[in-house]
Amino acid sequence: MPDWSQIGRLLNFCAAYYTTQLVRCAAFSFMLIGLVMLLRKMFFSRRTFIRGLLWSSFLLIPFLGKLKLFYENKAVVGITGRITHGTMTCLWADRIYMAGILIAAVCIFGKRLRFRKLVAGMEKVSLDKMQVRITDMNVTPFTVGLFAPKIVIPKVMLESYSREELRSVIQHERTHIWLGHLWFGLAWDVLRCLLWVNPFLTVCQKQFRADMEDICDRVCIQGSGRTAHEYGMVLLKTLKLLSSKSEGTPPAVTYAGEKEFADMKRRMGEIAGFRPYRKRMCAGMAAAAVLVIAALLLAVYTHSYARCNESRDILVGNYDGEPQVISYDTEELSQMISYDDRYVYVERQAFEDFLEENNAEGEIWIVFGGFYKLPGLAGIAESCIYESSSKDRIIQIPYESIRNYWYYELLEIL
Repeated sequence: MPDWSQIGRLLNFCAAYYTTQLVRCAAFSFMLIGLVMLLRKMFFSRRTFIRGLLWSSFLLIPFLGKLKLFYENKAVVGITGRITHGTMTCLWADRIYMAGILIAAVCIFGKRLRFRKLVAGMEKVSLDKMQVRITDMNVTPFTVGLFAPKIVIPKVMLESYSREELRSVIQHERTHIWLGHLWFGLAWDVLRCLLWVNPFLTVCQKQFRADMEDICDRVCIQGSGRTAHEYGMVLLKTLKLLSSKSEGTPPAVTYAGEKEFADMKRRMGEIAGFRPYRKRMCAGMAAAAVLVIAALLLAVYTHSYARCNESRDILVGNYDGEPQVISYDTEELSQMISYDDRYVYVERQAFEDFLEENNAEGEIWIVFGGFYKLPGLAGIAESCIYESSSKDRIIQIPYESIRNYWYYELLEIL
């Protein structure tokens, strides 16, 4: 029979451990999304590729929860100390946060799964040497799927567009795939689930997708050899053809295009202002962004607590009717006590003088080593009972490590 109490303890720990980190990440996400929106509006409103690259900064957010500054910087501790204490001690709040992640995941990814099933049942036709799906819904063309992307085109476009116009439409969707926009959309949805307490991640999803569309438009115009005017006319034809909105349009359409006039007007304005760009410069910008993100991730890693942090603390206590701590002064105790993987070594005379000075009686316990996940949040320590009957100068006390127990092994790798 499984030890349900141990499993319950592990689940409670996981709730507190991950909630503590994710709440901190959410706090950073509020600041970052404000900064990105400000930079987009004030400094890079006409810099399409830079606007898109700004969103890559959110790749850092999920890794900020274990930064040491939450414990070592007095200003940050003063601001976040109560929140940290709350997430570490209020189990009901941790459970609510975990439930929020689950509900958000069901809502967001449930729509994705239902829509994939819907696309799987659509009619298949061959266009421009590739297979596409045809739908009766009044939606702009879109692509769904990550490992085997499927391009979907409304039937009305298939019947009304020329072969050249259909080729432009398919090229646009292929460009989304080639640029990795479907994966970016997935990463954004994962972030929305994990940091559901930040509603601006959902509110600003429109701007995120708009920037991806603008990048795709620019790449398509330059890569197709057609003028921006010709490309824009295809979009205008799409707007006219699909002007009647469909009530049955699924909400999980990935890059289905703008369905409102204001959005199409914005997109047409971007296309009208198109100027040829230098591919090498854009590739260099993308490479520079990757290097910056990698450098920042390395900096975050080096200034964060590890997944499992070795503890070198030593504590001495006694049990004489009730447990009592004698001392947790590691610096002092380490002069008398040392240990390895099998034994604890105690300098007998110095340690017994220490016990006499502290009037310690009864069963003497030595607690040492082990590991912790975050300061003040979960961990284990080894222990042994002091053998006062020995007369050796250095007392060698064997102990059996509790790290071999499944609960602590699992706790260590979480």
